[in-house]
Amino acid sequence: MPKNAAVKAARLSIAPMMDWTDRHCRYLHRLLSTHTLLYTEMVTSAALVRGQALHLLDYSQAEHPVALQLGGSDPKELAVAARLGAEAGYCEINLNVGCPSDRVQSGCFGAVLMEQPALVAQCVAAMQRAVSIPVTVKCRIGVDDQIPEEVLPEFLARIVGAGCERVSIHARKAWLQGLSPKENRDIPPLDYDLVMRMKGLFPNLHISINGGITSLDQAEAFLEAGLDGVMIGRAAYHDPAAILCAADPRIFGTGTVTRPEDAVTQMLPYIEAHLTAGGKLGQITRHMLGLFTGRPGARMWRRVLSEGAHRPGAGPELVLEALRQIAPRDGLQQTG
Repeated sequence: MPKNAAVKAARLSIAPMMDWTDRHCRYLHRLLSTHTLLYTEMVTSAALVRGQALHLLDYSQAEHPVALQLGGSDPKELAVAARLGAEAGYCEINLNVGCPSDRVQSGCFGAVLMEQPALVAQCVAAMQRAVSIPVTVKCRIGVDDQIPEEVLPEFLARIVGAGCERVSIHARKAWLQGLSPKENRDIPPLDYDLVMRMKGLFPNLHISINGGITSLDQAEAFLEAGLDGVMIGRAAYHDPAAILCAADPRIFGTGTVTRPEDAVTQMLPYIEAHLTAGGKLGQITRHMLGLFTGRPGARMWRRVLSEGAHRPGAGPELVLEALRQIAPRDGLQQTG
């Protein structure tokens, strides 16, 4: 991948989401958009370096441009993990400073690191020295009783000083005490204006905004307002066609609008290969359930896949059966 591939792709990205953005999900998303930047689930530096779990770096070359998100707080260990990611071919290494889960807090990484900007800067600097690809950060605007207007500029100044040129900011605080990870995605209020002000303070820093964004219309509005990129999470997972099918022409100014029906048929050889290698159909089809959200037949599509994917012998034929439940659109005949 060209060194600047991730920078161009970061105009629109799909957020790293634990248990969701695995390699099968990313393969599907790539079929819907050629240019959108995709992220792995968070992989801990300890798992790679101490646990030697290098299988966590597996992905298909077809997923590019794809970035690796790391979790950790030991600069030396993160540097080794970043080098492993670069050697695996990822186009960017991203440091998680935003996840509020209990497991992340106990490991002293994720959102709790918002309280230690100097340590984050050390981590970024060590990772930068270890690789030639971009090292980026995904953060919150603050945690707990921090005052975002005060702590976020200092945090950004620290990581910029360490060599970070791109950051994705989830425009909510994270409450490490009193809210669950799920509640942290919804309850803390969004402060988009603060993120916009950060662009004014750091004009040379590539800033992507994240949090509560559910449409390409919103994404275009943020880009037109002067932000460099938009990162979309749950909306892209639950209704991928609405976000990704028109992303290439609308956000990147190239390519054509794709069809989820075509993505389904293009997934069939991938599914066959996965099953031949000993995988299970449900490991892939669970990411496909939202493909036809809002379309006539979508409920039956989900039902056929959900009820049938775990049955012995289930394979591509089941996916085609589910696809036949979707009503043709725009006068096109149904595939399969």
